[in-house]
Amino acid sequence: MEPLLRIRGLCKTYLMAPEAGARQPRRVEVLRGIDLDIGAGELLALTGPSGSGKSTFLNLVGALDAPSSGEVWFEGRDLFALDEAALAEFRNAAVGFIFQSHHLLPEFTALENAMMPALIRRVARPEARRAAREMLALVGLADRAEHRPGELSGGEQQRVALARALALRPRLLLADEPTGNLDPATADGIHGLLAAINGQLGVTAIVVTHNERLAQALPRRLRLQGGRLGG
Repeated sequence: MEPLLRIRGLCKTYLMAPEAGARQPRRVEVLRGIDLDIGAGELLALTGPSGSGKSTFLNLVGALDAPSSGEVWFEGRDLFALDEAALAEFRNAAVGFIFQSHHLLPEFTALENAMMPALIRRVARPEARRAAREMLALVGLADRAEHRPGELSGGEQQRVALARALALRPRLLLADEPTGNLDPATADGIHGLLAAINGQLGVTAIVVTHNERLAQALPRRLRLQGGRLGG
């Protein structure tokens, strides 16, 4: 059976300013030939030290950045063979993103924030509102839909961000340190919620975390270090 994601030889190198006295820019190899298959419906934790390339990896898988070399195949399509319009469609329709900072718009309610991906996709407002309410209910915030971010706790704000990421029912959820700014009890709740949503919606999820205890609770765990993956 074809994996949802098939990654082959994924490399990312950055050119940095030359060191003092040098003329040539420094080459920093962040990812060094990543090979990985991820099946539909998997829930995977990605750990590793700071600066190991975890966020870079998510950015490449989500087509927010392009690799220096290598391939990322999603549902049998080579992402980086697509044109910009097709990549934008992939990012909007197939992938949900959630980050350490929730990036909610403070002047809008939780419902309006959760509606944003659908509105960007030009879904009719009644349908966008229905989908957003459904996801807010799924994350336990049905009664907070009309509250603005400043009226919500940190954990509630991150739940709104999760509802927003899920509003278009993406096949892939990419979570970059989604509990990094939260206290341990609230972080446990968010990780539990991610696992529950993975089970209910069947969404494939890659969760980057520094928290080894929380990572151990997920079914599949990988560690990124020195630009390479290990189990």
